[in-house]
Amino acid sequence: MNRFFIEADKIKDSYGEIVGEDAIHILRVLRLDVGDLIEICDGAGRDYPATIIETNKGWVKVKLGEGSPSKGEPLSKVTLYQGIPKSTKMDLVIQKCVELGVYEIVPLETARTITDLSEPKKANKKVARWQKIAHEAAKQSKRGIIPSVDMPMTFSQAIKTASHSTKIIFWEGEREVDLKKYLDEKNINHHNNEKDIGIIIGPEGGLNDQEVALAKEYGWDTITLGPRILRTETAGMAALAAIMFYTEEMK
Repeated sequence: MNRFFIEADKIKDSYGEIVGEDAIHILRVLRLDVGDLIEICDGAGRDYPATIIETNKGWVKVKLGEGSPSKGEPLSKVTLYQGIPKSTKMDLVIQKCVELGVYEIVPLETARTITDLSEPKKANKKVARWQKIAHEAAKQSKRGIIPSVDMPMTFSQAIKTASHSTKIIFWEGEREVDLKKYLDEKNINHHNNEKDIGIIIGPEGGLNDQEVALAKEYGWDTITLGPRILRTETAGMAALAAIMFYTEEMK
């Protein structure tokens, strides 16, 4: 069944309105009409069966059935702080991490970040593009929310302001503590409700020693992803998939 997000202010008294690109897709591409069934998500973790009851150019009205929790939304809330990579690699990171269940993505400016997003106009344009990618990936993967892609933050800002109960920095210099051992010791599992996890992935070239030392001062724990060196666009996906598997979010 075709699935669409509706903003909360577009839902009232069991009726919803779909406008813009989604409405055009319903009418012109899918060629759905009055009486056809679709699925609606409110972006807050609830899904609804819906019947199209009225249409107009660029506008679709639906009647919502009884809602239920979105099956595609994990209980584990993982925020990815991603060192901004070169070219369009960030597009891939966002798309795949949203599919895997990431809760939030924070583009991270580090000492070795090459892409310059210091100009507000350029940063706003990039983030708008990334948010659209997140929206499409959330719709495709049947998520219950659309993960937010934040404005870029400096490494220092991110590590000092993050308030996650679990804070992980994946670093190739760590040799002793692997992810499973760490999560075992922290007692993070499917039955533990406190699963607010922040993870940091460096850009091409990784994080420097000063950044890692500063992160440790603010309570971030260094973890290894194993003996193989992963590309920046691979590391976040691998870490997220491993966490989702460990916390039984893939059952």
